[in-house]
Amino acid sequence: MARITLLPKCCFSSLQMGQGLWRVARNQQLQQEGYSEQGYLSREQSRRMAASSIPNTSHRKQVQGGIDIYHLLKARKSKEQEGFINLEMLPPELSFTILSYLNATDLCLASCVWQDLANDELLWQGLCKSTWGHCSIYNKNLPLGFSFRKLYMQLDEGSLTFNANPDEGVNYFMSKGILDDSPKEIAKFIFCTRTLNWKKLRIYLDERRDVLDDLVTLHNFRNQFLPNALREFFRHIHAPEERGEYLETLITKFSHRFCACNPDLMRELGLSPDAVYVLCYSLILLSIDLTSPHVKNKMSKREFIRNTRRAAQNISEDFVGHLYDNIYLIGHVAA
Repeated sequence: MARITLLPKCCFSSLQMGQGLWRVARNQQLQQEGYSEQGYLSREQSRRMAASSIPNTSHRKQVQGGIDIYHLLKARKSKEQEGFINLEMLPPELSFTILSYLNATDLCLASCVWQDLANDELLWQGLCKSTWGHCSIYNKNLPLGFSFRKLYMQLDEGSLTFNANPDEGVNYFMSKGILDDSPKEIAKFIFCTRTLNWKKLRIYLDERRDVLDDLVTLHNFRNQFLPNALREFFRHIHAPEERGEYLETLITKFSHRFCACNPDLMRELGLSPDAVYVLCYSLILLSIDLTSPHVKNKMSKREFIRNTRRAAQNISEDFVGHLYDNIYLIGHVAA
């Protein structure tokens, strides 16, 4: 079965296809120079027969329907087919599994050879949802003749537009019926998408505080350690490069959301949103201090505990010490 599991990564890579084309061109060159292709083929067939004479029954499992996958992959009608697998000869489940490893560009190229298989709507639907996890159109009754391949092209064009001008990008999605004109729907789209430029996204969220509010509520920080939760938050909502009102707004919203997700922990530690706000600022300053090459004298653990407890006196020394250890071992919370 090892030969079958390697199939998606080997048989359809650009390198393998290039090697197959090179062998075809080389055979034609040998024919023009007077060499006998039949002699070459006979030597090649003898070598394969010798290799196949070694018993290895584990690679020759029969699939449902009686098709021998091992022989099917080894069979070639002619030398020109070396390096290529006819997906139409494989079981449909296996063919779709192989094609599901391709990105959009490779799937378009594959459709030139296996048109019916590579144009399957399930494959393009998977590509859309793996790249843009949430769109309003996913939850609507799709019209007759709807194409997920066309939707992928529209989503890709809309993302490029957003990365140039966020407002125009959002308007494009709405004009195509991909997104509803709702802050919650826009927030879900942003939360589940990784193709948007984070600098443009930061500008957009700074202007659309209603979308920012809904985006914050999508985070679930339950049972997460405070520095780890802050890292996750800043992975979705990037922190500004300088201190200012926007950074204060982000930390305030995070503090309230973190407390809402961990009410029992807040009661146990005696923390309030204001105390979490102070801790977040302390963690950001500590991150800069420990990771910046311009800071020669790094803050010690004792100094961090002393400075933090001055600002938030109800916090235990052990808890603040664990905060320091996390930054020291893992790194910046807003990198």
